[in-house]
Amino acid sequence: MNKMEVSFSAILDNENFARTTVAAFLTPLNPTIDEIIEVKTIVSEAVSNAIIHGYGHNEKCQVIMKMTIEENKMTLIIQDFGKGIEDIEAVRKPFYTTAKETEHTGMGMSIIETLADSFDIESVVNIGTKYIITKKLHCGNVTYD
Repeated sequence: MNKMEVSFSAILDNENFARTTVAAFLTPLNPTIDEIIEVKTIVSEAVSNAIIHGYGHNEKCQVIMKMTIEENKMTLIIQDFGKGIEDIEAVRKPFYTTAKETEHTGMGMSIIETLADSFDIESVVNIGTKYIITKKLHCGNVTYD
């Protein structure tokens, strides 16, 4: 098993850092371009939700990103210690958004759900949110012990 953990300031510019970090970490598995795009999209949606909705763009806060790779399965955890989600079932519905005044369409959770093999949300109001995402990579041939 191979593990990685990083934390970074809750600034939207760091969304690119998160995507690039995950893509680089997956490199030993020799993923396809499609798999890289899917994983980077998942990371983008989860990290931007933490920054925008969890922390309200408070750059003093930290987003935690953990990833493990075991055989050809990756598990990704994106965590914030922000305001939390009151109604998890509502945020899973397409077009639901708490940021109606912005250009957000409310599709982030649906996109993650579509691209991932499993997607769980743990959240407590005023304590934070943890996204737990797993995805099998069909291309890899590297095994970590």
